[in-house]
Amino acid sequence: MAVTMRQMSLIVSFFGVLSFIFGVIAENKKPSSGTAIQGKGVVICKYPADPTVVLGYLSVASLVVATVVGYFSLFYPYQGKSVPQSVLFRSISFAVFFNIALFSAGLALTLILWPTITEQLHLSRNVHHNLQTDCPTAKTGLLGGGAFISLDSALFWLVALMLADNAREDHFDEVEGKDLKTGA
Repeated sequence: MAVTMRQMSLIVSFFGVLSFIFGVIAENKKPSSGTAIQGKGVVICKYPADPTVVLGYLSVASLVVATVVGYFSLFYPYQGKSVPQSVLFRSISFAVFFNIALFSAGLALTLILWPTITEQLHLSRNVHHNLQTDCPTAKTGLLGGGAFISLDSALFWLVALMLADNAREDHFDEVEGKDLKTGA
């Protein structure tokens, strides 16, 4: 069974939206701070149970799948017909959207991973020798912002896919037109 461009775009859309949903829920479930418990010369931070770290990593995984599928969908030989990359990058619009999609995917990955790893470190390193600690959590807003950029990234991959489809059609029309002129 051959993979179609429509199936690839549905996969990119699904995982882009999934990454967005996981990121927004992770942002909303993140506690504002932990509870400080005084010990002998230390402060132990107790955090409420929350799914922020798991949801953050699920958002990252979904973003990576959407990005990898988006990237490969542009160069995949649909119906057994491949197009040289130089043909695709001849279109300035394609090149611009391709680069924006890559940049936004990297930015979204950074904005989701940073607070997720930070939150995981806060949860695992919860004993502080500074008696004035206020039991911090990851910076608020980064997960949500990363989730929105993740969704934007998936949309840019879809636009790049549509532009690649146009470039493919133009290329094959040129090739068929040359074949008709030469009689081959």
